[in-house]
Amino acid sequence: MEQSDKELVCGVGRGEQEAFSVLFERYRAVVHSHLARIIRDGTAADDLTQEVFLRLWRHAEQWKGQAAFRSWLLRIATNLAFNHLRTVKRRREQPIQFAPSSEEDEEESSVPSWMVDASTIGPDEALERSERHNLLHRLVEQLSEEKQEVVHLIYDAHMETREVAEELGIPEGTVKSRIHHARRQIARSWRELDSEWENI
Repeated sequence: MEQSDKELVCGVGRGEQEAFSVLFERYRAVVHSHLARIIRDGTAADDLTQEVFLRLWRHAEQWKGQAAFRSWLLRIATNLAFNHLRTVKRRREQPIQFAPSSEEDEEESSVPSWMVDASTIGPDEALERSERHNLLHRLVEQLSEEKQEVVHLIYDAHMETREVAEELGIPEGTVKSRIHHARRQIARSWRELDSEWENI
């Protein structure tokens, strides 16, 4: 009889290599496909797949069984993929840009005009923009986990709404709603911070 994920994870927690091997073969292709869709780099996806399962081997006890094991594993993969994309973007100095979803909420959801190519500006202004870029990412990190997920998939992984819906197994309308509310929250926080800076 085929062992359940729960039985195998318990085995991994006890250091059983055979249980780990079964889980690796069971989910390796799923994890790799998930990573490749987000980062669109087969070689990096190979490396991150190994990292996902390394974390499983080291931290199997962190899965409490409240969610499906597959979902837990893909959550690890998603986090690693986002970290990878952020690292790549820092190297290329390409900050994420939030385009308004419509003219109607352009004022609410727009972000500062400083998010442009910094190659033609002076060092002082470049430093200020870099600091604000870092601040924007901190604001993203203040979003709920589900909102962060769609923000990163759309703006870091450059996935279409349909692709995000398929990847997360949710309706397209839900994706649109989450990104809409995420932009509004970020824009609101940004305006509040701008106001504080002006009063310093």
